[in-house]
Amino acid sequence: MGQFKKSILTLLIILLLTSCTTDLNYYQNTAPKFDIKDYFNGEMTAWGMVQDYSSKVTRRFCVELDGQWNNNQGILRETFYFNDGEISYRTWQLTRLAEGQYQGEAEDVVGIAKGQHQGFAFQWQYQLTVAIDGEDYQFMMDDWMYQIDQYRVFNRTSMSKFGVKVAEISLFFDKNNNEKCL
Repeated sequence: MGQFKKSILTLLIILLLTSCTTDLNYYQNTAPKFDIKDYFNGEMTAWGMVQDYSSKVTRRFCVELDGQWNNNQGILRETFYFNDGEISYRTWQLTRLAEGQYQGEAEDVVGIAKGQHQGFAFQWQYQLTVAIDGEDYQFMMDDWMYQIDQYRVFNRTSMSKFGVKVAEISLFFDKNNNEKCL
């Protein structure tokens, strides 16, 4: 009987864990319709923070973005200004594949990032290389962006290693605010 109870408990834990993931289709009938080609076009500023596995804020940052599109090809330049003085850069080469589906590459992304939108939500997944104390580490990034209105987008990113969440990043984009980071 002890083995049966363990099996039931294991099954319940698996069901609980798998039911915690959000399906992008849940947002299919929400508005406004969020398409990154439309939103990430032109200049904007965003503000964010990184929280470790215990929810402690470990870094804060501001990022200046500039997106330019030519048909279904886009370039999104990002300049990050961290509260500890670090400045870093990322340039995304983006491609709109089909209605609501995108892929992208950047200098610190391993392979190809893939994303898609439904309603007001966009999910973007990729493997990111991060330098920590002179060593490079790769983390799986799961971005969820939500368009609040025509000017603002809220982003929550889960950063994991070997399937374990090690950090969470929150970011707020505002196209209506012309304020620069510095």
